[in-house]
Amino acid sequence: MLKLISIIIPVYNEEGNIAPIYDALRTQFSVLGADFDYEIIFINDGSCDNSASQIDILIQKDFRVKMIEFSRNFGKEIATTAGLHHAVGDAAIMIDADLQHPPELIPKLVAKWQQGFDMVIGVRQNNETESLIKRFGSIVFYKAMKLIGETKIASRTTDFRIIDRKVIDAFKGFGEHNRITRGLLDWLGFKKDYIYFTARPRQSGQASYSKMKLIKLALSTFVSHSLFPLKFAGYLGILIIGFSGPLGLFIFIDKYILTDATGLNFSGPAILAVINMFFTGVILSCLGLIALYIADIQGEVTNRPIYIVRSKKNFDHNQ
Repeated sequence: MLKLISIIIPVYNEEGNIAPIYDALRTQFSVLGADFDYEIIFINDGSCDNSASQIDILIQKDFRVKMIEFSRNFGKEIATTAGLHHAVGDAAIMIDADLQHPPELIPKLVAKWQQGFDMVIGVRQNNETESLIKRFGSIVFYKAMKLIGETKIASRTTDFRIIDRKVIDAFKGFGEHNRITRGLLDWLGFKKDYIYFTARPRQSGQASYSKMKLIKLALSTFVSHSLFPLKFAGYLGILIIGFSGPLGLFIFIDKYILTDATGLNFSGPAILAVINMFFTGVILSCLGLIALYIADIQGEVTNRPIYIVRSKKNFDHNQ
């Protein structure tokens, strides 16, 4: 029976990569043979170059190519979400447009999916162009998530993966606005396997994910997939009580019962000033942690659409 696979490709200023990724995908599906068909869904995430025009050229010559065009830039995670919402395949493969995710591994992804795995995830062993700072940050992020996360996210995993139809349908039930796609997919569970690859240099253009965007994504992931920051305020309060209680009792006994027998001579104003300063810092730190959650809640209850589609092309071909 013919299997249809949806290819999800977020696009932001990737005009030089559209034709190469399309050619690479056609080559790999010719390797897979006649048992598989495909649709390629480009999500134009508010590009300000000629990416849309390049996709239009492909649409004119190949009915399998489709485009979702956002009204502005909503970010890669939302673009990937939109692609999965519109995918009609028996499975979907998520891949970056810049060819850092090796298309030649697609037959291996499909083979493992055929073996019964609901999700086969690409794990980046090395990145030929990754800076030392970015590599260190990645290590810290995954170590922290392993220690404090409610959802276990394997180290160095990427969005490059194949997911079964049942996973796609379950993913559609998520309503978060601030999201990391791979974290939500890992939260779902299902039967997983992994393949390993070395990320190559970008085919063309510049990476659109700045260090600041990565930091924001990491913070959003901590808030969304870990309760530890909220619990930390409680842990800190217990620690402070455990420290300040005995210390206060010691000061009281020394000053008012033993009448400064130890010779430490704690003055009342000095003690009060230190205690006030210390607890002011504690209160501020707790408010800062709680503020992260309040901001996340505010974004959810606002209930705005998570993306706006300006136009859709070629989606009525197989409907």
